[in-house]
Amino acid sequence: MDRNAITNFVLQYALLDYTEEFSKISAHILAGFIVPVFKAGIILGLVLSTMLLVEMLGMGLVLLVVKLFGKKPEQRYKWEPLKDDVEMGSSAYPMVLVQIPMFNEKEVYQLSIGAACCLSWPSDRIIIQVLDDSTDPIIKASVEIECRKWAGQGVNIMYETRDNRNGYKAGALKEGMKHPYVSQCDYVAIFDADFQPEPDFLRQTVPYLVHNPQLGLVQASMEFVNSNECLLTRMQEMSLNYHFTVEQEVGSSTYAFFSFNGTAGVWRSAAIHEAGGWQDRTTVEDMDLAVRACLKGWRFLYLSSIKVKNELPSTLKAYRIQQHRWTCGPANLFRKMIMEILRTEKFALWKKIHVIYSFFWVRKIIAHVVTFIFYVVVLPATVFVPEVQVPTWGTAYIQAYTFYVVLFLIAFGTPRSLHLIALWMLFENAMSLHRAKAIFIGLFEWRGAKEWVVTEKLGNALKIRSAGKEPNQSRLRIRERLHPFELAVGAYLFCCGCYDVAFGKNLYYLYLFAQAAAFCTVGLGYIGTSVPNS
Repeated sequence: MDRNAITNFVLQYALLDYTEEFSKISAHILAGFIVPVFKAGIILGLVLSTMLLVEMLGMGLVLLVVKLFGKKPEQRYKWEPLKDDVEMGSSAYPMVLVQIPMFNEKEVYQLSIGAACCLSWPSDRIIIQVLDDSTDPIIKASVEIECRKWAGQGVNIMYETRDNRNGYKAGALKEGMKHPYVSQCDYVAIFDADFQPEPDFLRQTVPYLVHNPQLGLVQASMEFVNSNECLLTRMQEMSLNYHFTVEQEVGSSTYAFFSFNGTAGVWRSAAIHEAGGWQDRTTVEDMDLAVRACLKGWRFLYLSSIKVKNELPSTLKAYRIQQHRWTCGPANLFRKMIMEILRTEKFALWKKIHVIYSFFWVRKIIAHVVTFIFYVVVLPATVFVPEVQVPTWGTAYIQAYTFYVVLFLIAFGTPRSLHLIALWMLFENAMSLHRAKAIFIGLFEWRGAKEWVVTEKLGNALKIRSAGKEPNQSRLRIRERLHPFELAVGAYLFCCGCYDVAFGKNLYYLYLFAQAAAFCTVGLGYIGTSVPNS
């Protein structure tokens, strides 16, 4: 045997020995660490999923009872229309302040100001307050001109500006409440810049507050004028209708508590002041005020029959910005308020449990975190570890029941979109990465926890489109359109699907490929509309 042959033999033997040793180490790591971690992750994920399912089942049952046997708002609370009094005249009506906060709202400021100025209420018993934080001098001048136009028609409208944007929307609302003329107002109606209330809005809502001193807030529902704009707006319509039809309705009917939506609602001035006024410590100043008012004993009423027209963000960029604020803010508020809620003596124990567990923990935190970590990361990874099996009750009951419960609840809110339920669930999962990241940013107050970016509205551009005149489209830069994290998750799910096709026996690849496609669609920015040139 020559020298080269001996060398090759030794190398092959050493390599074989090394491979066997590596296999033993890998098997040891797999059995001693990876498998137990995955099993624990599966159990934890199923437990959290069960919590979420029980919460949805509970809301579904309450909603069913309310729809079948529940009393209407006018039966639960006194409501009588306010009428002109021969002796008192218009003074029979309470003073109402209508606040419209806005920031560079080029496309929609005329819509909201015009709708507010057309509200049916005695002209000497209403003050329209436009809180303009615009930084664009042209837009600022246009808003002021619009206010002067309505003032010239006899409308009591005030155009208010600030030297800074401290506190953003909360800061503007807080500053607006400091003006001397506000002290005479008993109630405060708030509308975002793209909201268009019907003329009888105040006549339908204010009487509840007048005749029921325990009520601090009356919240109206919403109607989305551009829900048919694209698939993105259809998905949002389903989510928001679920929020109103289920969460707001159930909260109003059972605990007389829910989160103020920041718009399309009327507050009792005394409730705002007693709760401590507007605070800018989080990006959800509306929820912050609602929780503090609830702790003071004020009750809330949701009116599903009153809908205020408004616009949904139709670009993915605007939607992601909005979702970051809506997800990060509640988590950050939970961090700041949990001890305050626990220490409040006047707050009933069952209400504390509801606010902390149901309202914050399950709906605002667990719902987003478990969707991404469990259904997008952990479950797909099990295809690589055949030693880890998802319990039958986890697949046959939890996931199946969750689908049917969601189907049932969506049917209440948006029956016309039932055929989109599968796409909606895939899209919600695809957005779960963005939301889960926002949750942790809010909980730990990382960078961006208090980042406030106004949601872009297209307003008049929508009218142009509906008339059949397509505006010039600006192509987004590749860097702005691509979302690398979503693309990475999409690639990961695709790899999991390919592995399951080759070696799996559970048909997981059907879900994995569909979910991978959803993540890639979001990652490439191929959902929503383009942004018109300004």
